[in-house]
Amino acid sequence: MYASFYTAASGMIAQQRKLDVTANNLANINNYGYKSKNACFADLIQFNLNNKYGQDTDMKAGVGVKVEHTNTDFTPNAYVETDGAYDYAIAGKGFFRLVNPTNGEVTYTRNGRFSMSQKGTQFYLINDAGNRVTDRNGNPITVVNGELSGEIGVYNFNITDGMVSVGDNEFTPIEKNGNPFLVADAKVVSHALEMSGTNMAEEITKVIESQRAYSYAMRMVQTSDEIVNTVNSLRQ
Repeated sequence: MYASFYTAASGMIAQQRKLDVTANNLANINNYGYKSKNACFADLIQFNLNNKYGQDTDMKAGVGVKVEHTNTDFTPNAYVETDGAYDYAIAGKGFFRLVNPTNGEVTYTRNGRFSMSQKGTQFYLINDAGNRVTDRNGNPITVVNGELSGEIGVYNFNITDGMVSVGDNEFTPIEKNGNPFLVADAKVVSHALEMSGTNMAEEITKVIESQRAYSYAMRMVQTSDEIVNTVNSLRQ
């Protein structure tokens, strides 16, 4: 009896987290280079019904779902021309490679909204978070009299699924992504920025789906509560 409460409650929590992911996509609809995310669900523990110990049956019951992880859609999007002197877009697959000047951490991004930052007598090409953009040899790019010291490198992975979002439209690879490789024939378009990957119509549809699923799960909690109250009243 009480399992219905837990099943419904887990469904409500999962749908709320899905709404959080959708809300984040909508909040970034105007952010250049943003990649939309999807909430992926997984079943919680399932068990067999009317079975002997250790026997598998076709009748199963579960205790709800959870959001196991979020997937990022790295599909290249259209880019728009800009007036920015250091705005760049990748026409195709791949990422810009960034290096944190403080701790040397390497991240990857599709957002090519760059600018200059001075360190001593050097001017470095950086992103909005202050991380330095690297060239095709993996070295930070400097700017001298408005010219870049090297060609901006574009890197990619054999598998991009599972890359971890670390904020500011930056990602770090995990073991299954493998080692990054230089995209030799990559096309980098200057004075352009890639548009956000958020599709308004799709995200609104997800909002409606989540709201309805949440309301159904809440109704299940209310129904279970009514049944429990009825049973308790009969015992008196």
